[in-house]
Amino acid sequence: MKKLLYIGVLLFLVFSLSQARSTDSTFNSIEGIVTVFQSGSSRELAKYFDSGIDININGNQGDYSKNQAELVMRDFFKKFPPVDFQLLQQGSNTDQIIYYIGNYRSEETVFRVFIKGKKEDQSIKVYSLDIVKGIK
Repeated sequence: MKKLLYIGVLLFLVFSLSQARSTDSTFNSIEGIVTVFQSGSSRELAKYFDSGIDININGNQGDYSKNQAELVMRDFFKKFPPVDFQLLQQGSNTDQIIYYIGNYRSEETVFRVFIKGKKEDQSIKVYSLDIVKGIK
């Protein structure tokens, strides 16, 4: 009887850990960032930020802490609520440095988004975010 209980607990732990890893990989991949831009959640986006991040929104540039950057992006999403975000290009300069280019569309405007980050322990840490107003 004890063996069945141990096997049951072991299977439960294995299943729980595999579910946790699949959830973590969503937060550590570009698909997660795309989803966050589509939903317009500054709180979820900030999970991808490095401890310090350079943000440039239409020429208004600044170096921000993770918390400050979340507030900047909250204001951006509030002013330009998302309609869609499409990833256009992705690449890497080295094994650690990565970049992504996408289109963020709000009701009024289309923005080109340039994301620069680094791979760190199976995760993406964004250190630069450029959002440039385009033509709709």
